[in-house]
Amino acid sequence: MFYDARKNDHGLPHDPIKAIIAPRPIGWITSMSTKGEINLAPYSFFNGVSSRPSVVMFSSEGRKDSLAFITETKEFVCNLATWDLRDAMNKTSAPMERGVNEMEQAGLAAAPSRFVKPPRVAASPCALECQLLQIVPISDIEGRSIDCHVVFGQVIGVHIDDQFIKDGLLDTAAMKPIARCGYHNYAVVESEFRLVRPKKTS
Repeated sequence: MFYDARKNDHGLPHDPIKAIIAPRPIGWITSMSTKGEINLAPYSFFNGVSSRPSVVMFSSEGRKDSLAFITETKEFVCNLATWDLRDAMNKTSAPMERGVNEMEQAGLAAAPSRFVKPPRVAASPCALECQLLQIVPISDIEGRSIDCHVVFGQVIGVHIDDQFIKDGLLDTAAMKPIARCGYHNYAVVESEFRLVRPKKTS
């Protein structure tokens, strides 16, 4: 099949785009307002964009609390969402009034960060402390705002649960990170395979 994405005339019960761009890592973002309010929310448009320095991004469709708090304080934490934390992660995706602490609502304990004020999820095996680099509003090809905002942050602190470091390497599969697929579906990383990049040929 083929369809014009500008018209969204695919004829299917649901838009397939998110099922095509899958699986997508989940940025489980902790942020804090200048008043000290805590927000924890999962974002499935999330990824790393640079390694030197380490830079991550997530995209907010609409001006949600995470975006508002990060705009205020210029800091956030990315917590790794895993199979063991899937239900708690899902609870934090529920719409809540500003000022309600999603971490508490989901029964999650908070742990202090080292360099930033927002706390991290204590049970998460990895957390990235970030300082805001920039927030980029997105417009479509016609120049119209689509109320989508891409947040870029530089990683300045990394927390790793030592039990997942084996022979000097972080065992991703052992942590069982989850990722978003299309519709209400998720995937879990439980196994890996190795490919070595080919060397430059003359």
